[in-house]
Amino acid sequence: MKRKIRYYRLLWLKYDLPAGVSVFLVALPLCLGIALASGAPLYAGLLSGIIGGVIVSLLSGSQLAVSGPAAGLTTLASAAILSLGDFKTFLLVVVVAGLFQVVLGILKLGSIANYFPSSVIKGMLAAIGIILIIKQIPLALGFDKPDFWRTSFIHIISSENFLEKYQSFNHETATSAMVLTIVSLAILFVLQSPSAPRLKMIPAPLIVVLAGVLMNALLSKLAGSYSLKQAQLVHIPNHIFSSISFPDLSNLFSNSAIWKYGIQVGMLATLETLLCVEAIDKMDRHNRITPVNRELVAQGLGNIACGILGAIPITAVVVRGSANVDAGARTKLSSFTHGMLLLLAILLVPFFLNMIPYASLAAILMFTGFNLTKPKLFRNVWSLGLKQFLPFIITIVVILATDLLTGVSIGLLISIYFIIQENFKAEYKITKTTDDGNDRYYIRLSGTVSFLNKVKLREALDKIPEFSRLTVDGTESNFIDYDILEIISEYQSKADDRDIKVEFIGIEKVNVTAVH
Repeated sequence: MKRKIRYYRLLWLKYDLPAGVSVFLVALPLCLGIALASGAPLYAGLLSGIIGGVIVSLLSGSQLAVSGPAAGLTTLASAAILSLGDFKTFLLVVVVAGLFQVVLGILKLGSIANYFPSSVIKGMLAAIGIILIIKQIPLALGFDKPDFWRTSFIHIISSENFLEKYQSFNHETATSAMVLTIVSLAILFVLQSPSAPRLKMIPAPLIVVLAGVLMNALLSKLAGSYSLKQAQLVHIPNHIFSSISFPDLSNLFSNSAIWKYGIQVGMLATLETLLCVEAIDKMDRHNRITPVNRELVAQGLGNIACGILGAIPITAVVVRGSANVDAGARTKLSSFTHGMLLLLAILLVPFFLNMIPYASLAAILMFTGFNLTKPKLFRNVWSLGLKQFLPFIITIVVILATDLLTGVSIGLLISIYFIIQENFKAEYKITKTTDDGNDRYYIRLSGTVSFLNKVKLREALDKIPEFSRLTVDGTESNFIDYDILEIISEYQSKADDRDIKVEFIGIEKVNVTAVH
C-alpha cells in the first residue's frame, strides 16, 4: 500500500502537477469569460471550475477529461437567466439539469450522443460560436452597459434596438478598450498559427490576460485619461463566499420554465460532455476508455453541486482536456490539482483578478467563437453534399432566429427527412426480358423492405403492362414488412383482370380480405 501511495505521489509530482498548473492557467480566464458571456456573476464561473476540478474529477471514470464552465452553454444560460429574471432562480435550472444527467446515467443512456447527426451537432456549435462573437462586441468596444446584448439574436440586430443604443455606443465606447481587444485578438491568432512558438507552460489566454493587465497599468501611469474605468474591469468580491447566491430549493416546482430550461441545459451539457470524452479518449496515449454512464452521473452530481453552491453549469470541456493531454497528464489528479489552484486563486489573489479588463475576456471568447464557426467548417460541410449541408445550415439559422433547442430539433427533423428519403429508394431491382414475343418482368427484393417502400413498389407494379409475366423474388430479403406483403398479395387479384401471370418466390402471401 505504501509503495502504491509513493508511486502515485511521484506520478503526481512528475506529470500531474505540471499538467494541473497548465490547465489552471488555461481555465482561469475562460471561467471568468464564460460567466461574463452567460450574464452570471463572475465568481460563479470560478466556482464552476473549482467544482469541476475538485468534485467531478474524483467521481469521473475519465483520467484525462477536465470539467468546468463551457462556452457551448453560454447562449442557453444567458437566455434562461434573462427569461427567469433572477440568477437565484437560474440556479434551480442547474440543479434540474444535474438531476436529468444523473437519471440518464442510471438508465445507461450514455450512448445518446450517437443518435444526433454530426451535421446537426456541427451546426449547433457553429451557431453558438456566432452568438458568442456577437455578444462580446459591446465589451470589446468598451461599452460597460451590455445588458441589452444578452437578449435574443434577432432582437440584437433589429433596427429598433440597434438604433436605440447607437447614441449610447458613441458616448460609452473606449478607444483603449478597442486597442486592447485588437492586440488581444492579434496575440491569439499569432500564437495559433503553425509557425508560432509553442509556449506550453504559458497558454495563449493567460498571455492575453497578462497583456491586458499590463497595458491598462501603463495607460494609468502614462496617460490616465485613456485608462479603463472600473466598470470595464473584472470585479470579484474580496470576501467571495459571503457574496455567493444560493437557490431556494422550495421553489423548484413553482415555475414550469425551470424544468424546461433544466432539461435543455442537461441535454446540451450531456452532448458536450459525451463528445468531449470521446475526443479526449482518442488523445489518450494509454488507450483508456471513459465509462460514459458513470461520466453522466459524475457530471450530474457536479451540476447539482453547482446549482446548490451558486455556480453556472459545467461539462467536460475539450479546450481544458486537450491542454491537459498536451501537458503530459497521466491521471485525474491533474484535473483535481487545477481545481484546487482555482480555489487558492480566489482566496489569495482576488486583487489580481480585479485588474483583468473585460475587453481581454471578450477577445478570448470571440476567438473561442471563431474556432467554433471557422469558414473552413462551412466549406468542409458543403463539400459533403446537400444532405449534410442543409441540416447544418438550417440548424444555424433556426438557432439564431429562435433558440437552441428549437434549432437542434428542426435540424434533427431535416436529417430524419433525408434518412426517410433514402429509405424511399427502392429496395428492389426490376429487370425486363422478352421471351417468344411476351414481356417477362422480374422484381428481386433485397435487404430490408419496409413500409417506406410502399409507394414506389406500388407504382412499379402498376406500370407492368397487360399480358405480361411477372416474377417477384424475395429469397434475398432479410425482412419484408407486412405492408409490402399486403400490397403484393393484393396485386395478384388485379393481375388476373389484366391477364398478368404472377409468380412469387420466397414470399409468404397474406390474407388481405380480413383487413377490408
